[in-house]
Order: sequence, then C-alpha cells, then structure tokens
Amino acid sequence: MRARLKFDLAGWRAREWAMTALAFVVICMLILTAGRGFALGVDGEILRVRFGGDAQRTRVVVDLEASTRGTVVDDGGDGRVVVDLDGVRAGRGQTGQGTGLVRAYQVAQTGSRSRIELVLASGVEIERRFLLSPGDGVDHYRYVIDLKATGAPQPRTAESRRARVATPPPPSRSGDRRPLIVIDPGHGGHDPGALGQQSRESAITLAAGLALKAELERTGRYRVIMTRQTDVYVGLPRRVEIARQAGADLFISLHADAGGDPATRGASVYTLSEQGAGRAVREFTGRDDWHRELHLPGQDPSVDRILLDMTQRSTQNRSAQFARNLLSEIERTGHPLLRRSHRDAGLAVLLAPDVPAVLLEMGFVTNPEDERVLMDERRRRELMRGVVQGIDQYFTTLASPAQYAGTPQAGGNR
Repeated sequence: MRARLKFDLAGWRAREWAMTALAFVVICMLILTAGRGFALGVDGEILRVRFGGDAQRTRVVVDLEASTRGTVVDDGGDGRVVVDLDGVRAGRGQTGQGTGLVRAYQVAQTGSRSRIELVLASGVEIERRFLLSPGDGVDHYRYVIDLKATGAPQPRTAESRRARVATPPPPSRSGDRRPLIVIDPGHGGHDPGALGQQSRESAITLAAGLALKAELERTGRYRVIMTRQTDVYVGLPRRVEIARQAGADLFISLHADAGGDPATRGASVYTLSEQGAGRAVREFTGRDDWHRELHLPGQDPSVDRILLDMTQRSTQNRSAQFARNLLSEIERTGHPLLRRSHRDAGLAVLLAPDVPAVLLEMGFVTNPEDERVLMDERRRRELMRGVVQGIDQYFTTLASPAQYAGTPQAGGNR
C-alpha cells in the first residue's frame, strides 16, 4: 500500500511538472505571437512610398509594417492630396520626387498619425483607396491610392499666385484659396546646427516651427506646409523645391544664431542679396525647360530672361517688405533685436525666384538669456505670435497696391 502511494505521488508530481512545462511553452508562444502582432499590426512604421502609372492614372503605394486606416485630409482641390494613416509611425520621415500625376511627396508625423502629402502635377480625383494585407510572397501591408486625371490644370500657377495675393478672390468651392505658408525648421537629423549650453538648434527650430504652424492654423486664414515635422534632415535644395512645387505664397526658414561673444543676443532676418539673386537666376536658367516652370512664353530666350529678372525683382521686393513687417511685429512682443537686424546673403533657402522668402534667426543659443527664451514653451509661443502678426501685416500691405508700389527693393537697417 505504501509503495502504491509512493508510486501515485511520483506520478502526480511528474504530471504536475509536465503541465507546468506545457503552460510555460504556451505562455512563451503567446508572448512571441503578441510581440509579432505588436510589431506588425499595432505600431509599425512606413517603409517606403512607390509610384506607377502615367499622366492619366497614377498609383501610389505606401509600404508599411502595420495595418492602418486612412483619412483624406485634402482631396487635391489646392494642388495637394493629403492622407492621414492611423496606427503607423512616419519613422525618420521621407521626401522625394513622384511620377505621373504626382510631382513630389512628403511623409511626416502629425500627432499619433503619419501624414502622406502628394504635390500634384495637374488636377486629379481620388479614384479609389484600399489596404492590402501581407500575402502572395509580400510580407508587409500596402496602402494604395489610385489617382485619375481630371483634365484640369494644376490650380496654383505662378500667375494665379500673384493675382490671388494682390486681390484675394471670394471663397470658391473648387479649392481652398487661402495663402499658403511654408515653414522651414532649419537643420535636423544628422545636422544639429548650432549648440548652446542646454540645447541644439535643430530641436529649437522644430519646436518653434510646430508652434508657428499651430498659431497660423488657429487664425483660419492660412494653409501651412512644413518642410519637416520630425528630427530628420532635408537637403537645402529640397526645402526650396517643396515651397515651389506647392505654390507657396510665403517661405519662412527658422534658425537660431551662434556667436563667439556670449553677450551677443537678439533676432535678425535675412533676405536674398543682389549677388544671391544673380546666382539664383544663373542656377534657374541652367535647368531644362526653366521657362515652363515660370509659365513664360519660351519663344525668345532674351524675352524670357527679362521676364525672369522681373519676377526675381518682384520676389525680392516682397521678401524685403515681409522682413520689415516681421521685424516690426517681433519688436512689439518685447523680443530683442540685433542692432543690424535686417541682413542680406546668398543663402540657399532664399534662392527661389518666384517665392518671397526670409530666414529668421530667432536669437543666439550662445547667449544664456536668448537660449532660455527659445527653450521656454510660453515665450517661444509669444514670439511665434509676433511672427503671425508680421505675416498678417505683410498680406494686408500687399492688398494695398498704392502702398506696395512704393516698396523699395532693399529695406530695413542693412
């Protein structure tokens, strides 16, 4: 009897160990499965954006690690198609050239979503959108956007831009006609910019750019594009192309200065110099079909060059006007300015011949007080509200031809 009890007890313990081992294996499998599900279906990243088709129909394929649900933010009425994707991260962000009906694209993080922005080459309609699950030898998800040409021209030509700024048209159902502002947070990614005691220029410019975007959108008067919305590097020529391809009405590049003297502080604004303007014209006329980009006749090169010079001059005048408005409104906020606060240079981000542009140095990260201001969320927001006031004043001035006619080419305290 005792031997039988010992046998039964040993068997029971053996079964208990077997069940424990089985449970452990099951738990491990569940953890691995859940982990794989998290990686692939809950919080993955966008891998790449691909294009196929032609100028009549173009397919956009977004390769991603997770399932997603897409929401159309802009259906192409103002020259862009914008789609937000839930449940996936933008990762380090992407920009590049498109094909067919898409001239360029940008991927950026916006809150908990990734935003796909397509700059269009002509009028389109979204024919269909759908999600493809992994299968048939493909190990990732694909979000597909099919675009179909409508036959309408791309709605934001250089001529329509100038006409709209001078005389704002009444609201139209065909598209959003509010001025388009491109915000360019300087540096990013592998390029941190200037370094302060506690900060990097790239982080300050991104925080300021996001604050400016929020303030501009809060007014309801503007549309906004950012050249980057995460800590990624965007090449300088690409920043200019983003503005030109989108048909921007105004381009503002945000930076934080640095100097050898820690006592030096204050904001300043750069506009394009005469030497830079000459460089911009030379670089632009070196392109193929450059006259078509500005919608020039293309029959007489000398006439096209004269028209390009006139466009460049008008752009410089408007940039100088915006710089004066901007410095005046920043000063009203109590933010200090450099003694020589309006400067000129041949900076790459100012070279677009048809987009008024400035580079704002918000202060010196090498000055302790300026650095504290730029790192403080409340004071940074106050500064950006001053920038919004400067933008408002700029468009108010342009709406008055009598005032604008007297604008000199160069201004401020250069």
